[in-house]
Amino acid sequence: MSDLRVQDFDYDLPPELIAQEPLAERGASRMLVLDRHTGAFRDSFFSVFGQHLQKGDLLVLNDSRVIPARLFARRTLVREREKPGSPTAGPRRWGGEKPSGRIEVMLTEPVPDATGGNHWRALVRPSRKVAIGERLVFPAPDGRIALEAEVLERGKFGERLLEFAPVDESIAGDFFAVLDRIGHVPLPPYIHRDDAEPDRDRYQTVFAREPGSVAAPTAGLHFTPSLLADLAGRGVEIAHVTLHVGLGTFAPLRVSRVDEVRLHRERYSISEATARALNRAVGDRRRIVAVGTTVVRTLESAALSTGDAPLAPHSGSTDIFISPGFEFRLVGALLTNFHLPRSSLLMLVSAFAGPERVLAAYRHAIAQKYRFFSYGDCMFVQ
Repeated sequence: MSDLRVQDFDYDLPPELIAQEPLAERGASRMLVLDRHTGAFRDSFFSVFGQHLQKGDLLVLNDSRVIPARLFARRTLVREREKPGSPTAGPRRWGGEKPSGRIEVMLTEPVPDATGGNHWRALVRPSRKVAIGERLVFPAPDGRIALEAEVLERGKFGERLLEFAPVDESIAGDFFAVLDRIGHVPLPPYIHRDDAEPDRDRYQTVFAREPGSVAAPTAGLHFTPSLLADLAGRGVEIAHVTLHVGLGTFAPLRVSRVDEVRLHRERYSISEATARALNRAVGDRRRIVAVGTTVVRTLESAALSTGDAPLAPHSGSTDIFISPGFEFRLVGALLTNFHLPRSSLLMLVSAFAGPERVLAAYRHAIAQKYRFFSYGDCMFVQ
């Protein structure tokens, strides 16, 4: 498979099939069921997902919680240091707002800092004039400044390293609470509208717990509490992993050959309870059903890191890229949404079921007017 090209995973999608809004009810999505061994597929609905599972299956969910990672800032002017010896000589002081319009800041991931600073990688737009040493201020809805950030590093494609500090010391220890006040839901770029209040709930799984993702693990968006309860009643075991989704999931692949693809690293963790559940399922030869490509990447990364040893609870990061030719060690079935053309996620699904079978299923979904991408319909590959 080393001669595969990124363009081999292209397909034509009418723009009107890109879902711009969630359905009125979770669980009402259509579901295309694909047999990865024969290539046969048939139309179904997610509401009967439980009928496709077996007693003893281990269903693994990603419990990462999407943070309001889209922020809007104003730039501030830096006053020049006064001449040495002048009465006002001293450190740089920050002046008023520069009349250059607002700056959009999309947080991508926190960066550990030995000094205890609150450092984040972010994409800024427009980025050309956001220089190292510049300070950005982030107003709350009432107009008061809630956060400040200094630009520490400058990267490619609009990336910056920012150090955040609260303006109000009473909120110094609760950065995520400030984001909840001033941040916006980071809807994907193919959703051509601003976020709205319903997105706070609908662009979040019902089992989300651990804050850190800047994009939703979208296969999980279809589940409701009642459907999860129904699965448990059918004898399906349910476990959770955490993988914090970064903006790399939407980044275009800037290479032409599949073997040249490199992905951003994403943080993940597997709890003791989940490690035990996975080891039991492997030992009992029960099927492990991954809900979403993020779960696949977490499980298969963990399997590669442990070799033949049992899985152990741990946290880490992964940049695993799964493409055709990959040998799956844990995942036996996959629930996933429909993915962008030429994307690493489409390559992962193609690795699991075969490129020809997956693209044939996509062509059928397009002909049948399935809804695509984050707020769209889903596919169960077994």
